[in-house]
Amino acid sequence: MDFGFGAEDEEFRARAREWLTGHLVGPYAQAAGLGGPGSEHEAVAERREWERELGRGGWIGLGWTDPATGRRGAYGQRAATLTQQVVWAEEYARVRAPGRVGHIGENLLAPTLIAYGSQEQRDRFLPGIARGEELWCQGYSEPGAGSDLAGVRTAAVREGTGYRVSGQKIWTSLAQEADWCFVLARTEPGSRRHAGLSFLLVPMDQPGRIEVRPIRQMSGTSEFNEVFLDGAVAEEVVGGEGNGWQVAMGLLALERGVSTLVQQIGFAAELERVLETYVSGAGAGAGGGGQGASSGDPVLRDRLVRQWAELRTMRWNALRTLGSSPDAAGADPGAPSVAKLLWGGWHRRLGELAVAVRGAAASAGPQPWTAGEPYALDEAQRLFLFTRADTIYGGSDEIQRNIIAERVLGLPREPR
Repeated sequence: MDFGFGAEDEEFRARAREWLTGHLVGPYAQAAGLGGPGSEHEAVAERREWERELGRGGWIGLGWTDPATGRRGAYGQRAATLTQQVVWAEEYARVRAPGRVGHIGENLLAPTLIAYGSQEQRDRFLPGIARGEELWCQGYSEPGAGSDLAGVRTAAVREGTGYRVSGQKIWTSLAQEADWCFVLARTEPGSRRHAGLSFLLVPMDQPGRIEVRPIRQMSGTSEFNEVFLDGAVAEEVVGGEGNGWQVAMGLLALERGVSTLVQQIGFAAELERVLETYVSGAGAGAGGGGQGASSGDPVLRDRLVRQWAELRTMRWNALRTLGSSPDAAGADPGAPSVAKLLWGGWHRRLGELAVAVRGAAASAGPQPWTAGEPYALDEAQRLFLFTRADTIYGGSDEIQRNIIAERVLGLPREPR
């Protein structure tokens, strides 16, 4: 496939670069490079205001298309082709702009509403996301239903035109900051597995009915949360009552494309910093003591070259996937699982490489540790610890392989 950038794309690049240069100043510039995976706690207030700045500039929701009119830019955002969306992602990563706090709403909920929601729901929720004013989190996983999502037990009881939702969700990113949560809940009493589920939209500001508890991780930060719902009010159901499994799986199928390429641009920047450490032999670092890996180490060099080659392979696979049907109904059912298997293992190995090139210095903290005080991690250490979970969250490797085997290859289902 031809995925080159034309003259219009380069004009778009110039506009994007000019806008970023003019707006990534002051507190936004101080937040540059902060707030990525494993660092969601950093500069939250600045990044939330940056989200609004992006909204004012029309840079949120570049790929959205109004299904009623087929028009891009229908919700106040700039219209952009697929290649221009990639251009924007490249420029955003190039300047290391602040980590997005609105990506769940923009990249997960919005495409789902466009595919499955009513026109009233699109008109109600998409403009707020496009302005950077309403943040979302995802209420899927539960303590007993993580990768096996069909086991959800959170229940929703019909009350008037809405629902009362009770249950517990876990590993909920950005729940502390979110204004809304899309929740997969069981609306048919006594139903099992995929039947009887609904995709509900729940406002988070419900004191006494919704409690958010951060989960402290071994990296010292709290990226994820437990969310307890005790009779919380759900105002909307997407796709109709009882069709939650179809909508939830459609969302996962839509979790690809340009957002996957954006993720890979971030991976490339992380790999570049690991390579710089390797070439410079800077393993002694701020932690002191140890000796860095020499750039002449053939084993590490081979691992780094392989890491670079695998990232290029993932990029071409993502581009190939983009060439398939863009809607959930016609999407390759194995594409999300293949992508998750590729990037989960790749990113975990990058974390291992990040500390390997540091040598013994990677085992020391950047500042002396004092009993009873929080410890600090440098970038390589945080990358290593956070990426241990990459092959588990978002659907474990084992689950992804089962999906590929059963839904794509047609192999017999695993006995239960």
